[in-house]
Amino acid sequence: MILLHQQSKYVVINLISCWWKSKVWNLKFIFVHTVNLVFLYKHDLVIIVPLFSRLLASTGKELKDNFLQALAEREEANRDGKLSSIIYIRDYNSRHQEVSAYIDYAYRLTTDDFEAYFSGKKRLLPRKTDLSFYNWNKNVVSSNPSPNYEVIAENSCGLLFKNKMDGKIINVNPKVYPGDNTTRTPVKTNLYLHMVIYDHIVGREP
Repeated sequence: MILLHQQSKYVVINLISCWWKSKVWNLKFIFVHTVNLVFLYKHDLVIIVPLFSRLLASTGKELKDNFLQALAEREEANRDGKLSSIIYIRDYNSRHQEVSAYIDYAYRLTTDDFEAYFSGKKRLLPRKTDLSFYNWNKNVVSSNPSPNYEVIAENSCGLLFKNKMDGKIINVNPKVYPGDNTTRTPVKTNLYLHMVIYDHIVGREP
């Protein structure tokens, strides 16, 4: 615990004000994920209390499906960068077309409102902007790099993903070894036709 006197209080207030005006971050997210502190005001003192655990989107949610439980178990490690998970989902979209995608979980955590997913208000679905997308009805294929992965689509080994942090290759072919520091976990779920998670423990680039 740290106590700051009156003059330091205004520095803290100005700093928070700058963050608040920014459209990139919301205040709660900055407190938890960047500063990891809570500011408490009392008279002419500011009490700064460090948080021992970050506030996650899955915190306090009733997770009724194995899929949501699996994502919740991996959320913090993916936010921290210790783990880089690729989620394979195959299901029907709103037009009842069968679609599938390999999703960069850590990246989607930064772009999507996962509180809505964990609470059951919305469903995590494949998008054309994911690492790899396929519409089974229209035979439409697309692939896109993410901040964490490069896509290697045309090669004799099939579809591969290269982690940008450590350079390791993730092979999503279920019949072969998934790669160094990578595990393949099929998840039984009532929410999707097919779902698999590839967990890659991120190391340093050799």
